[in-house]
Amino acid sequence: MRTEISFSPAFAMASLHLEPGESVKAEAGAMMAMSPSVEIETSTQGGIMKGLRRSVLGGESFFMNTFTATGPDAHVIVAPALPGDIIMWPISGKTVYLQSGSYLASPESIDIDSKWGGAKTFFSKEGLFMLKCTGTGDLIVSSYGAIHSIDLAAGQSYTVDTGHMVGWEEGVGYEVAKAGSWKSSILGGEGLVVKLTGPGRVYIQTRSPSDFIDWLVPKLPTQRS
Repeated sequence: MRTEISFSPAFAMASLHLEPGESVKAEAGAMMAMSPSVEIETSTQGGIMKGLRRSVLGGESFFMNTFTATGPDAHVIVAPALPGDIIMWPISGKTVYLQSGSYLASPESIDIDSKWGGAKTFFSKEGLFMLKCTGTGDLIVSSYGAIHSIDLAAGQSYTVDTGHMVGWEEGVGYEVAKAGSWKSSILGGEGLVVKLTGPGRVYIQTRSPSDFIDWLVPKLPTQRS
């Protein structure tokens, strides 16, 4: 699979070019366009229970689409629901974790499942579960706003607002905590943060979907009684 990313960082899309017989799977609803030489198949990608875990616990769709090239010059264009960036995250026999909504597409050589994040994630906006991506290939990841990478050295610490997390490599320590005191966390608007400890790579996004919703909802018209 050859990937071309266009219109970054505000309104990115990814063109996935496939060789005959090659397949790529994508989040339901991510397909923007495709060539005539591509067939689409919808499934739970691993059975009903795995689909339920990914949907109910991981925050993704119950179904996923698989696109298979049936001829030459085959390609699929995918784009995320929110305006933002797209990156290719090459993984080779290792595991990365994504927050809900960041997974966009991947080759069949990468398995997508959900993972229990432990009791320490109970108050995180990402919830108790995250997506676990394991295998070899280019993982296509999206963000809300621009995406920024941080490479942490062994023992190096970094703090990120929970709503700005995108993903991190296995081996990076992950702990949810208050931004400061309870007073500053609640009244100061910072809420909860993720305290990360290296080694490994971390991706963050410049905008928070939950903050956008908090801004938008009070502005929506309400039905008069």
